[in-house]
Amino acid sequence: MEELDNHSLRLVMVYILCFLLFIGSASASEDFVSIACCADSDYTDPKTSVNYTSDFSFYPDKTSCLDTTKPVGNNAGRGKARVFYIDEGKRCYNLPTAENQVYLLRGTFPSDESLSKSPNSSFDVTIGVTSLGVVEKPPQDMELLEGIFRAKKNYIDFCLVKDEGSPYISLIELRPLDEEYLQDSPSSALKLIARNNLEANGDDIRHPLDKTDRIWKATSSPSSSPITSSNASISSHNANSTPPLQVLRTALTHPEKLEFIHNGLDRGNSKYRVFLHFLELNKSVTLGKRVFDIYVNGVIKEPKFDIFAGGSNYRQAVLNFSANGSLNLTLSKASGSENGPLCNAYEILKFIPWMQEANQTDTEVMLKVREQLLENNRGNEELERWSGDPCILFPGQHVVCDRLGGQLVITKLDLSSSNLRGPIPSSITELSNLRILNLSYNSLTGNIPLFPHSSLLTSIDLSHNDLTGSLPWSLPLLPQLKSLYFGCNKRMNKEVPTSLNSLANTDYGSCKAGEAGISQKHIIIGTVTCGLLLIILAIGILLGCNKRGKLVPWGTSDEKGYPRTTNLIFSLSGKDDFIFKSVSIQTFTLEYIEAATQNYKTLIGEGGFGSVYRGTLEDGQEVAVKVRSATSTQGTREFDNEVNLLSAIRHENLVPLIGYCYERDQQILVYPFMSNGSLQDRLYGEPAKRKPLDWPTRLSIALGAGRGLSYLHTFSGRSVIHRDVKSSNILLDHSMCAKVADFGFSKYAPQEGDSGASLEVRGTAGYMDPEYYTTQQLSAKSDVFSFGMVLLEIVSGREPLNTQRPRNEWNLVEWAKPYIRASKIDEIVDPSIKGGYHAEAMWRVVETALACIEPFSVHRPSMGDIVRELEDALIIENNASEYMKSIESLGGSNRNSIVMEKKMAAPSPSTTESAISPKTLSHPQPR
Repeated sequence: MEELDNHSLRLVMVYILCFLLFIGSASASEDFVSIACCADSDYTDPKTSVNYTSDFSFYPDKTSCLDTTKPVGNNAGRGKARVFYIDEGKRCYNLPTAENQVYLLRGTFPSDESLSKSPNSSFDVTIGVTSLGVVEKPPQDMELLEGIFRAKKNYIDFCLVKDEGSPYISLIELRPLDEEYLQDSPSSALKLIARNNLEANGDDIRHPLDKTDRIWKATSSPSSSPITSSNASISSHNANSTPPLQVLRTALTHPEKLEFIHNGLDRGNSKYRVFLHFLELNKSVTLGKRVFDIYVNGVIKEPKFDIFAGGSNYRQAVLNFSANGSLNLTLSKASGSENGPLCNAYEILKFIPWMQEANQTDTEVMLKVREQLLENNRGNEELERWSGDPCILFPGQHVVCDRLGGQLVITKLDLSSSNLRGPIPSSITELSNLRILNLSYNSLTGNIPLFPHSSLLTSIDLSHNDLTGSLPWSLPLLPQLKSLYFGCNKRMNKEVPTSLNSLANTDYGSCKAGEAGISQKHIIIGTVTCGLLLIILAIGILLGCNKRGKLVPWGTSDEKGYPRTTNLIFSLSGKDDFIFKSVSIQTFTLEYIEAATQNYKTLIGEGGFGSVYRGTLEDGQEVAVKVRSATSTQGTREFDNEVNLLSAIRHENLVPLIGYCYERDQQILVYPFMSNGSLQDRLYGEPAKRKPLDWPTRLSIALGAGRGLSYLHTFSGRSVIHRDVKSSNILLDHSMCAKVADFGFSKYAPQEGDSGASLEVRGTAGYMDPEYYTTQQLSAKSDVFSFGMVLLEIVSGREPLNTQRPRNEWNLVEWAKPYIRASKIDEIVDPSIKGGYHAEAMWRVVETALACIEPFSVHRPSMGDIVRELEDALIIENNASEYMKSIESLGGSNRNSIVMEKKMAAPSPSTTESAISPKTLSHPQPR
């Protein structure tokens, strides 16, 4: 009887525990958002007990749903995915959050060839406007992208941004998370790289065992010994980010050293955070018996680490560090320890700077504007593409935002010529920081809404619509308003309020006044002109047919396939008022390119865009032909950018564009062949290309490249920023003249009225401006930083980053600065030019480089200042060379001592004072 009672008691306890576990998991998952894309109905996952809802409330179109041939998530059979067949832009899921709460947000992207029409599909995934990563097609396995962020408002947008092919997704999971993950990191988010449950067998561990539904990947290692304890427990601890006990009850150990290696991380000294989890599973081990050192990439981070030093048998180590492409995490037995290291689990997360989003009120108002417009404009593709943050991800150039009180607010809304019908959305009046409103050239109807007297509007254009009623008498009285156009609204009341006379610019409702009106004469002229253009175009198309009747691109070739020069008009995208400039460039047929390169016979280089081949045009000119590869990380945007920019500018120190080909999805750029390769080749490239460069030649190259960049930064109309200045993008022609190349990432410098934020940061590891990377605020000083790195390369003959060197020499700046501060400049100079430079000229270049790489851009010089310093350095060097020649002609016995005194002496105090400094660069002094 007693045994029966004990048995019954145990059963009751089990039932109670199961009930409590169920209640706990249910309450823990109440704040979960779980979306199963294209699911036929809501369902509960049998393994995680998590409820999933379909995404039809976001996107009701079932034609974009596809069955996957492989399982998704925990589904044993086939899963489903939503595919967004869009030409441009993005698609977003708007998810509810609690302000200041930390969240985990995870997207699941299945591996299935049928999901994209493009074999090399890729798309960006963003949390809000912060890029989480890129999904590239086809992935080998189902891909998960997971980010951790702190909510700034009561919702977050999870977006897929099209690059190539069609974006697709299967699952979206939002989970509240503990504070520890983002401790001391208010302006950053984290991207998950790995979360490993060591020496685990079977399935991955997640909810309900992990209350936050983190996914712990089962991981083992044949070189380590496993430890398992099914009844281990934690005595006491304070960390809320502790893994579940099922994760901690397995571990790896080794008598001497545990090593975890992760390759394929992002290059460029990215910042990472690692959580290491330790639970002692051997009950005989106590304080002081298992002590080990923790290293990251050979650098000790936690010496003499003891699990019991935290007052419990569980302890967590949180490490912050930088890594460039790979991570070696090593736990090594400390001297005097009885036992080797042990580890139960670890997480690796990458810091990503959190990009500021638009003011929440403005975002909500813009969503209301969109909904009101869609009531009368169903099928308007541009309207239907509106989603996500209006300041960053808005399609086209409709919205301009400015910073106000630490937030982005909408200051300009331009919906002109958007084929809009129906009334003006009344919610537009709620944009409290709006200054410019342009709704002209639509078919808007109804009355003009009343704007509040607190409105900050300075310009309103409602002309060329079908509005009715009278102009509100209060509208001209808005305190900031200076311009008001409402002409060419034939059904509006012709009477206008006398308050209109107070405005500086208005058309008084007339259809002929100012820029708002188009006279009948103008219409006739425009119609005739368009007719003539159509006739000319038709003739051109007919002439473009060859004997076989095959059409070739307009202006490209005659019947033999030879190119024809055409005058084309281009403009660089990304600015409000385009600068148009007619420049003669050539377009080529694919057939002609293949003939010129002998079917791509001679490969001369590889880059981010693709392969570069040597060729010869019909006139005998040697060319470099850059062909975009199918696996290129750059796309049509970079191709168009380069064609547009190089069609608008010419300078002797910028590589000119001869022509291009865009045929059968091939994107090809043609440049003059640079017979002396790149500066990088000549400094430390392949041995076959590494021909010595003397110091005067290096100085001349630096000066030429500086002049090219200075021209870009002072370009007539608007400064152009290169964004990828590096030694491999400085090419050398037959006379060693430097020419800056590769403008695929170039942009116009931001101006007043532009949005302050930029969706993507571009550049190359080792050259990238840290301020630009951190703030996403682009300026010409970002190029200055990169150019400073190039100057250090020219002086030292070393690359900016090289992990093959000893640890203290990985980073060029960190290695060189101590020698420069100690005036030991000869220690950093390229051995091949030692004894061949004038000390003052060299110091000018080194000090210029240091000024360029100042951490804060405000302390850096302009390219114009840099060019002047390099000109002075070259004059000093040339004068010294002439002096040496005169000494050599004397043939005196003192010659060697004079040379050594003149060229190798450390700078005197006066020399150092005359060297460049941030102060002299900012305020150049007369010499």
